[in-house]
Amino acid sequence: MTQIPDAAAQAYELPLSGQLRMMVGAFWGSRVRSRVLVLIAALLIVIFATTYATYRLNQWNGPFYDALERRDMGEFLRQLVVFGVIALVLTLLNVVQQWLNQITAMRMREGLARDLADVWLTPGRALKLAAAGQIANNPDQRLHEDTRILAENTTSLAIGLVNSTILLASFIGVLWAISTDFAFTFGSRTVVIPGYMVWASIAYALLGSVLSNVVGARLPRLNADRYAREADLRSSLVRANENLKPITLARGEESERRRVHAAIDAVLEMLRQTAWALANLTWVSAGFGWLALVAPIIIASPMYFSGQLSFGGLMMAVGAFNQVNQALRWYVANFSVIADWRATLARVSFFRNALLMTDTPSAEGEIISYRQGKAGEGLCLDNVEVHGDWEAGAAGHGIKLAESFCLINAGERIMINGDPGTDRHLFFQAVSGIWPWGRGEISVPLGERMIMMPQESYLPTAALREVMTYPAGIPDISDDAMRDALTRVGLARLANRLDTVERWDRLLDKDEEVALQVANAVLRKPDWLIMDDIFEGLEAETQTLLIEVLGGLSNSTLIYIGRSAEFSKAFSPQVYHVSPLHPSGQANEPDTRGQPEPAQTSNGTAT
Repeated sequence: MTQIPDAAAQAYELPLSGQLRMMVGAFWGSRVRSRVLVLIAALLIVIFATTYATYRLNQWNGPFYDALERRDMGEFLRQLVVFGVIALVLTLLNVVQQWLNQITAMRMREGLARDLADVWLTPGRALKLAAAGQIANNPDQRLHEDTRILAENTTSLAIGLVNSTILLASFIGVLWAISTDFAFTFGSRTVVIPGYMVWASIAYALLGSVLSNVVGARLPRLNADRYAREADLRSSLVRANENLKPITLARGEESERRRVHAAIDAVLEMLRQTAWALANLTWVSAGFGWLALVAPIIIASPMYFSGQLSFGGLMMAVGAFNQVNQALRWYVANFSVIADWRATLARVSFFRNALLMTDTPSAEGEIISYRQGKAGEGLCLDNVEVHGDWEAGAAGHGIKLAESFCLINAGERIMINGDPGTDRHLFFQAVSGIWPWGRGEISVPLGERMIMMPQESYLPTAALREVMTYPAGIPDISDDAMRDALTRVGLARLANRLDTVERWDRLLDKDEEVALQVANAVLRKPDWLIMDDIFEGLEAETQTLLIEVLGGLSNSTLIYIGRSAEFSKAFSPQVYHVSPLHPSGQANEPDTRGQPEPAQTSNGTAT
């Protein structure tokens, strides 16, 4: 399948406001919304309680340190008891908040992962997205790791921001009251600065925030690139593990080793760049953090040395300054986490947006018109032209049904073939409705059961009975019917393994996988069976056996897209042709050399 240029994938990108709108909308429509809202309400109650307890602890600083200054043992001991009560309450609230944090993050991840999985596995979307360049790479990373990081960071940052906001609102008044009448004396002049400590803490936090933003500006992009490279590495390892047999037989270990090492090098390079960016950011975050130990004392020292503050008042001012500064410095302290959050938010929202945009492919080029025909009307192909690229007929890549109009009636045997090198698989995808780019109209019969049988089958890791009735199961199917179907397609050795769970794609060879697909069709008894050259490369004996089994589907319409002498010999099908497009958008005339002899239609005319 041809991929569009990576630059076109930029169409899926959204500004930060668009990313937030998309993900908030996804959350609001998720099944976990009610539970998360309840958890958020509980968290707010705990945060308010914690803030009040912290406020009382700050108030405790005054009498405690004043008792120390007066050497008042009785008051000192009483204040220790007060401290014990406050500390116990704060500890309990911290434990409850930590538990609520984790449960909220878990529910957020549940909502994100389930939503993204539902959007991804909506019929047709995932395969259409596969042609969209890098945005389609490693969806497992976005569903697994990115959703985990986004859920955890969203919860952590949201709780931290709310907590800091409440702390700021609670303690800024305390700090203002302490420093409301502070005055500087310069010779004979006195300058009064109302709320001096408040303005000092704002300036201190603002300077740290600006420096953090400047120094850490590259972190969001670095984190996004790092997650992409991590996904590439995991994909390389999984691909090698899934293909150990052909790699070993080809003596390809050295080639795969180089490929894996190249993926490791890409990850290490991103980690190196991230390490430097984080180290530079640490100059700001750590430096301002250590300076915060003495900054409030230095700022409040003029009031203390001038006698405007007692020692207890100084400690209250220091505590209030630290709380206000902590709230204002939330951005500085969490800049790297915010960068990580923005990176995963972008990856998840862009991926989700790309999936949703596959529902409107007309924005990317001409599309085939699909419609439901009337009951019993048959399958109609009218001037069908399939483009191999999203842009109509780009570089001439594509195919066209040579016959301008094709009506296939129920019960017929049809073969659609073409010249060697013609992309018949692309035509199969168009008829299936999973590749809509092109021109013309395809009308499918209304209300009839249709099975699309691809050349490359998918066998889920499940019990054999589930594989045989994939995807939705068959109600009331008996074990004897399953065993009979297995025997008919030459898989009698599996007849007693219906409840065995295996990696069937590893256990069976290509001939056996196709045989299992045919057994599935025998059990499901479709009205229409459309096959994508499934006999290509199979042993002659296997083809003969499976065609004999398909012949038993007397009530099914059989359409074979591809070339098969055995199918032609057994069914004498009506033959249609597909041809590659010229760059001008025209098709070559069909070449019938080497094709099956003209077959007879139901009314006796040659095709």
